[in-house]
Amino acid sequence: MPISGLRFNCNRQWAQKTAKFVLDIVCKPKGQIGFSVLPWRWIVERTFAWLGNYRRLARDYEISPRTSEAWIKIAMIHLMLRRLA
Repeated sequence: MPISGLRFNCNRQWAQKTAKFVLDIVCKPKGQIGFSVLPWRWIVERTFAWLGNYRRLARDYEISPRTSEAWIKIAMIHLMLRRLA
């Protein structure tokens, strides 16, 4: 198992124990040359791009991780409300 695979496995175990959710890590297929769309990755990248539009979230200004989490929740609530309106 490559070192990166070991790191992914440790992260997966941490997510299952601590956060109580299943982490599905998508890796590039063996032998792939060039670009191809990986499943679900574009959804994560799109969400990060939406969050980057909020000035407060563009940089890591917060000292406490709880404050950062609260701002992310506020931004996502704002996005959902705009879509519902």
